[in-house]
Amino acid sequence: MAPIRTQWTRLIRFVAVETGGVHLGEPVDANLDVGVAAHKGTPIKAYEIIGSALDLTAQVTQKVLTVKYLLSPLSRREVGFVRCLGLNYSDHAAEAGLPAPAVPVLFVKPTSSLIGPEGTVIIPTAAQPVQEHIPDYEVEFTIVIGKPAKDVKEEDALDYVLAYTGANDVSFRKHQMIVSQWCFSKGFDNTNPLGPCLVSASVIPDPQKVALKCVVNGQVMQDGSTADQIFNVRRTIAHLSQGTTLEPGSIILTGTPKGVGFARKPPVYIKDGDRMETWVGGGIGTLFNDVKEEKEDKVVAKL
Repeated sequence: MAPIRTQWTRLIRFVAVETGGVHLGEPVDANLDVGVAAHKGTPIKAYEIIGSALDLTAQVTQKVLTVKYLLSPLSRREVGFVRCLGLNYSDHAAEAGLPAPAVPVLFVKPTSSLIGPEGTVIIPTAAQPVQEHIPDYEVEFTIVIGKPAKDVKEEDALDYVLAYTGANDVSFRKHQMIVSQWCFSKGFDNTNPLGPCLVSASVIPDPQKVALKCVVNGQVMQDGSTADQIFNVRRTIAHLSQGTTLEPGSIILTGTPKGVGFARKPPVYIKDGDRMETWVGGGIGTLFNDVKEEKEDKVVAKL
């Protein structure tokens, strides 16, 4: 099986100034962190891409468009299924005081949890008060599958990767810790930033050499590398594809390095008004996401 080759090296999805519509594009500046540029209001120019992100024949044109605002690089419809690994970094397992798992710890979440590079993370009333529920940040290196993968051998696993991107697997620790299944605590609406761009797998030949960082309110909280993964990208794809077809567009969040809030003493939690910056290397870039606590509408009856 040959590796996937795309005409684009970095792909963004955005609303264009010129049309007001949604487009795909390749940033003109190959070195630009599009997440930082969008956050600062720096103009972003992109060569329009004709076709979908999952279309392996999609073409990069010479037509230049201006980004009005960035969207998640894949729509919720394109993603279809979100798989996530828990406790997949040796340093994170150590800080949590937990043994390294013998096999990948898998949980899934709905696509309704996904938001864009500057979307607001909403802490639902079900996860309040925050000091009790401990909402937490988790920067994650993310795999995007490009062709159907089933019973994949470890040595062939990277041939099925379309691209890589970044994510912030915001977690709600109270709900997570009281049950054995994490899907509910990890799956609240509008809590999982994704992006800011897709980087073609051909640009990152070794996914075990990618740096990650999370900053909350200007303070570096996580500063790690995919080199510390317990189950690397090859093994993750091979394991998860056993008896199961990983469809194109499926994303796999591969876990988070040390520095999470709940493992700190005292615990650190995100709250209304906080800002998270999650950066993933390899040309992927930075997600900027504010935090807002959902408020219950209190209706007073007029008697």
